[in-house]
Amino acid sequence: MNNFNESEVIFVADFFIEEYGGGAEKTTEALFEVAPYRTCKIKSNELTKEILEQCANKFLVFFNYRSMDHNLIPLIVANCHYAIVEYDYKFCQYRSIDLHKRETGKNCDCHEQQLGKIISAFLHGSDHIFWMSQKQSVIYHDRFPFLKDNNQTVLSSVFSVDDLEYIERLSVSREKNGWDSSRWAVIDGNSWIKGVDESIKATNEKYPSCNVEVIGGLPYYDLLKTLSGFHGLSFHPLGGDTCPRTVIEAKLLDLDLMVNENVQHYEEEWFLKSRDEVEAYILSRPQIFWDVISSFFNRDISLSGYTTTKNVICSDYPWKESIQSMLDFCDEVVVVDGGSNDGTWENLKSWSENEKKLRVYQVKRDWDHYRFAVFDGQQKAVARSLCKGDWCWQMDIDEVVHENDYKKVKKLARQIPKSVKIVCLPVIDYWGKEDKVRVDVNPWKWRLSRNDTHITHDIPAQHRRYDENGNVFSIGSDGCDYVHTDNYQPIPHMNFFTPQHEQIRQKIIDDSDFRKNNLQNYSNFINAALKELPSVHHYSWFDIERKILTYKNYWSKHWASLYNKITDDIPENNMFFDKKWSDVSNEEIVNLATKMNNELGGWVFHERVDFTKPTPWYSVDSGHPNIMKSWLKERK
Repeated sequence: MNNFNESEVIFVADFFIEEYGGGAEKTTEALFEVAPYRTCKIKSNELTKEILEQCANKFLVFFNYRSMDHNLIPLIVANCHYAIVEYDYKFCQYRSIDLHKRETGKNCDCHEQQLGKIISAFLHGSDHIFWMSQKQSVIYHDRFPFLKDNNQTVLSSVFSVDDLEYIERLSVSREKNGWDSSRWAVIDGNSWIKGVDESIKATNEKYPSCNVEVIGGLPYYDLLKTLSGFHGLSFHPLGGDTCPRTVIEAKLLDLDLMVNENVQHYEEEWFLKSRDEVEAYILSRPQIFWDVISSFFNRDISLSGYTTTKNVICSDYPWKESIQSMLDFCDEVVVVDGGSNDGTWENLKSWSENEKKLRVYQVKRDWDHYRFAVFDGQQKAVARSLCKGDWCWQMDIDEVVHENDYKKVKKLARQIPKSVKIVCLPVIDYWGKEDKVRVDVNPWKWRLSRNDTHITHDIPAQHRRYDENGNVFSIGSDGCDYVHTDNYQPIPHMNFFTPQHEQIRQKIIDDSDFRKNNLQNYSNFINAALKELPSVHHYSWFDIERKILTYKNYWSKHWASLYNKITDDIPENNMFFDKKWSDVSNEEIVNLATKMNNELGGWVFHERVDFTKPTPWYSVDSGHPNIMKSWLKERK
């Protein structure tokens, strides 16, 4: 397991060369010997769910895998990056459509059976398929046409450099010393498919006076040396042999060849060329294989950042810092403005003229509509739909990414299991100007997502309701959830913050005794997560006075619009003061903001602020992003 943990590439096979010296195992070993990445071998029958769960940032290569638990295939397809080197026909229960007919008297129909469907799904879910011959790929494509869409390469059998050098020496010796022109070799085999009797018969019919000898049961190099003393090789397998090494070895030894149509690589262009050209082709195959694997590790992840704006200048958000932080690690940043009239739109247009990565659009809405609050999610949906990258990074305009996290984003995207569409990442929610970080709100947010066209922002189905005019409102969601475009069902996500962590957070909030013993542990956990994962610094409540004013002038109306609530200016609707908002003075707001800044670590305004219930807070080790220094200095 130490080798596994340190490895980047995992070879999975029923047998390796240490146990069995067949042609498939020789090809596998030839690839393993020249691996440019840390690579280890795992027997297919030893592969487990627990091992696969540790493979998110590894690349697996499956060779022969009949002994593998096929119940693992859906897990592999959904979560792992992998290639398959297909040596035979695993969709068939006999691994040979010819043997299937020989044993049953019927043409193989395994592609219509459960086994065929499982194997084809395994192939289709792979990052790359390596075939042994073009004919083999055609047989698969005829039965599973969707495999034509896969990335695939005809790899052919692969030889180690040592083996090719030994064959070269035998060829030189053969040319120097000559050979018996009457001798034809037939390779003995322990499988019916090798067609020993048919090979002997075909040779005697064409060359009645020749001497046909069956050779076999020798160590590999001894077999090659014995073969080099013959004039030719006769090989007439009874079923499709995808790329028999013996035929290639005979070609490299300059033997004459007598084969039938079941030698499936025989008529491929590379094999019809001269001996030296065939050798050059064979020498190239390991590089062809590892170049494909390298393309996985070196693949470029294109990343689109997106956000929305509406009069952000007069709102005093760190909007320039927010957008610039995304420009520093995204390949493009999409900004959709909702019809600003404070100079925001003009600033964005001017900025985009000098910054090629910044793409700005304006989608105006009727912000006087009584359901204006639902436009927030709809604006995000428009911005997302304009993204061109493989992955999308969403931020609100009062959020900023720390420079230490820029490189983490694409690194993380490369490691995410294939089935995961959305990843939740840490958010640092500041409370006031003393660098307090809130415990009373979720320390995570939906952040990084695949740019799949079926993903959008909206109110999820379980929270969607319609008023008497047919306008949608929410009974719980903030309207910005990630949902499926067809049915508004929530998109599943992956989160570093587990339900167990959430239980601890809630208990820290509610239980002062528990808080004393566990707040530091919670802080340590979050700070550890911040070191490993890209995160966002959120400045919504940094200026508490400004935030209270926006509650008075905007947010109360926003939540009423979104949740279909009454907006009358009465004390019961004011969560800050026990009076109507119209009776609240600016001095009262300043004094309350100061008190909240000094005595609380946050407050969720579903209920009126209560200073007898102090809320906990913690600090982060990373500090503020450098890009925020000027903005912070002006406001502190």
